[in-house]
Amino acid sequence: MTRDPSEPEARSADELLHWQFLRKAKERPFNLHMADASGRRLRFFETLGASLALSRWVRHKCPGQRMVGVLLPSTIAGALANLSISLAGKVPVNLNFTAGPDSMRSAKEQCGIRTVLTSPLFLEKLGLSRQEGMLFMEEALQEIGKPGLWLGAAAALLLPWRLLKALCSPEPKGPHDLATVIFSSGSTGQPKGVMLSHANILCNLRAIEKVIAIRPEDRILGILPFFHSFGTTVTLWLPAVAGFGVAYHPSPTETKPIDCLMRDCGVSIVVSTPTFYGHYIRKCEPACWHRLRLAVAGAEKLRHATAAAFLERFGQPLYEGYGCSELSPVVSVNLPKHLSLDADPVDDKPGSVGRPLPGLSLRIVDPDTGHGLPTGHEGMVEVKGPSLMMGYLGQPALTREVVSQGWYKTGDIGHLDGHGFLHLTDRLFRFSKIAGEMVPHLKVEELLQAAFPEEGFGVAGAPDEAKGEHLVVLYTNPKRTPAELWGCLSASSLPKLWLPRREQFHFVEAIPLLGSGKMDLRELKRLALQRSAGL
Repeated sequence: MTRDPSEPEARSADELLHWQFLRKAKERPFNLHMADASGRRLRFFETLGASLALSRWVRHKCPGQRMVGVLLPSTIAGALANLSISLAGKVPVNLNFTAGPDSMRSAKEQCGIRTVLTSPLFLEKLGLSRQEGMLFMEEALQEIGKPGLWLGAAAALLLPWRLLKALCSPEPKGPHDLATVIFSSGSTGQPKGVMLSHANILCNLRAIEKVIAIRPEDRILGILPFFHSFGTTVTLWLPAVAGFGVAYHPSPTETKPIDCLMRDCGVSIVVSTPTFYGHYIRKCEPACWHRLRLAVAGAEKLRHATAAAFLERFGQPLYEGYGCSELSPVVSVNLPKHLSLDADPVDDKPGSVGRPLPGLSLRIVDPDTGHGLPTGHEGMVEVKGPSLMMGYLGQPALTREVVSQGWYKTGDIGHLDGHGFLHLTDRLFRFSKIAGEMVPHLKVEELLQAAFPEEGFGVAGAPDEAKGEHLVVLYTNPKRTPAELWGCLSASSLPKLWLPRREQFHFVEAIPLLGSGKMDLRELKRLALQRSAGL
């Protein structure tokens, strides 16, 4: 895919993620860079020293290999693995360990990965056996030894950054070369490898910095997995390139360790999903979150009830952002003027996902014809800009399906208002065509969630001989009855055509989720079809 000539050129070959990290580590060597719940703390020079030592080890162990797999959670070890692989001149690919062995095997095959950096303790936790080609972080650190780590730290402190750069990868790279491959969540089909260049991610990082007033003393909570695009960009590379701290924890639902990190590290920025924020509202201690100044939700629709409950519990608003892996990933964020560097006089608009980041263009088109629609009209969201992916790995035809003349077809439905704020309605494929009318699943979910905020709901479509499709509602509270839920919807303003039949409400133990916290739409569909068929 060719780069749009209107996009800004990267300034030089130094415009690589790992070189920008190296430069920032030299500027702020004694600032806290990484921490975790075990009490470990790494300042920037210590992170750089360990990464330099590990990068030499990676080059020795993986000669001639372009991509190296990473099978580690969002921890200091996981971050060091990514940084060291990049400094070694190779491409780190974080494997989605929540997607199952078959998906991980597919990702390795697609990327031609021969070596995976992991940990035996993590493999045991996942219930996976050791396999050929696996290397372990524990063994790497043992081979390097404390003298090797001390030497790396001394070099990070004493040597100028250009000399340090010369000691790293001998392979020349440019900003438009591959930085990583993010495999899509697979919520609607087979995961695809999204190829992101250094320029893609750096453009996204710079745009974020232009919008959010980040301070050197800030700390961000790193709970999103690195195989998730937000985890890679916002909690791995943003702190490394912008020069502030990150507090890692591998499980976004373990609230006690998260409370400890929030309190002990003075976490001021949290980026998570509405699903995970629901856990924090119910279980986290507000006193531990006293340093919080910015909380952003993304990856799925933020319901008003969740935002209101967060404000009531923590005394801070919960803002909504929007992005997709193909855009590296942040597209927009809805921030008030006092938290943003944006000079526009219009404040945030609750209910919207904000305006596009600098450098990105948005438009709304008719999903059937592709023709542009005027302000206020609902259609499919398309995005254009320098953070747009290089393409899908090994799938040029699929890339051409979703990218036309530099515009990425997101598959999301929404509209732009008169001030340029994006309002999302649903996913294009989260509609059912009932008697010729497009019925949004999310609207039904929102009505049920508003009536029963502590419970889980998922809506999917199933074939219907008479009307094309019908809606199937899955719910998680065994004490509820289909009649009660149906009565709630029938008493609302929901059009009659959109009302699910009484017999299409089915109890499930849990609404299926992906590791990112998003609803697993593929599994939801499977369960809905199964229950609808009486299986």
